[in-house]
Amino acid sequence: MSQYDYLIVGAGLTGAVFAHEAKKLGKKCLVIDRRNHIAGNIYTEEVEGINVHRYGAHIFHTSLRGVWDYMNQFCEFNNYVNSPVAYINGETYNMPFNMNTFSKLWGVFTPAEAKAKIAEQVAAENIGEPTNLEEQALSLVGRDIFEKLVKGYTEKQWGRDCKDLPASIIKRLPCRFTYDNNYFNDRFQGIPMGGYTQMVERMLEGVEVRCGVEYKDLIAEQSDIAEQSDIAERTIYCGPIDAFYDFKLGTLEYRSLRFESEILDEENHQGVAVVNYTARDVPYTRVIEHKHFEFGTQPKTVVTREYPADWKPGDEPYYPVNDARNEALYAEYEKLAAEEGDVVFAGRLGGYKYYDMDKAVAAAFDLVKNELGVEIAK
Repeated sequence: MSQYDYLIVGAGLTGAVFAHEAKKLGKKCLVIDRRNHIAGNIYTEEVEGINVHRYGAHIFHTSLRGVWDYMNQFCEFNNYVNSPVAYINGETYNMPFNMNTFSKLWGVFTPAEAKAKIAEQVAAENIGEPTNLEEQALSLVGRDIFEKLVKGYTEKQWGRDCKDLPASIIKRLPCRFTYDNNYFNDRFQGIPMGGYTQMVERMLEGVEVRCGVEYKDLIAEQSDIAEQSDIAERTIYCGPIDAFYDFKLGTLEYRSLRFESEILDEENHQGVAVVNYTARDVPYTRVIEHKHFEFGTQPKTVVTREYPADWKPGDEPYYPVNDARNEALYAEYEKLAAEEGDVVFAGRLGGYKYYDMDKAVAAAFDLVKNELGVEIAK
């Protein structure tokens, strides 16, 4: 007989939703995570009284009422609205591209003037079918916006020139012809008051959690204890699917990130939570001042510079490189996964997908329905 009904590998959002729902049904669960903390990439830690987002800025936003209501069981969200600023060569511009941006760029006042300016610049490029990302962006927004706000940032993110990137990376570049600086279009938005870690702690209340534990090590230890049976009846595996199979078909590729944080002896460093640095010669893409996520008034501040990084096995995987090679390789791993009787692959790493947080929660609802037979309204 197994010690647990479910072994859940990964204490991020997916694992936490599933563990919470399984516990409600009386299932005995063990949650493990290779890191020394819960909450995955949304982990926050308190520094100088400020909740610092260790793995980059995370703003919860959704138009899914059910997801929003569900998460409000575990925290109270504040009224933070994401309004990042772009900085290049001593100038600041509002993001996303809106009437404040266009007014600063061209001195225009009305939406009609802004639309005419963009149309004029797009026509001047005379691009038929875009063959790369640069041509795609120029055909959407014209030269000024591309040069100042798209080119350098995108090249830093991907580590390649825009002319060497496929056009498909940018499907659209939304332009908003209003003076609204809210980055997201979603109905609901905010930051958990007290931080994300506290929120996930509440989700995992009453569930056994072990941090700093590698899945393979746990299984090896278990097999060494001959008189004991399997550790769990079922496994929900939220780690990288290729690592589960020891990369035997090949390695799925990611882009990674590197963070540098420092405490500054000042109350307010940049006046906004997120500043995008869009010049190619500035090595970081963003600077985050964490206190502004929760309207902090602490005497000191914590800022984090975010650097894009090439990824190699062993590095933190952030963004899947969903090109033809990697998608084909993932499809082969999916075939192996379909043959696993007692292991279910889930989450962004198990499914080789990039998820916004609300979509990760919604996907976890699907997992709960398929595995536990419980339907949670989205």
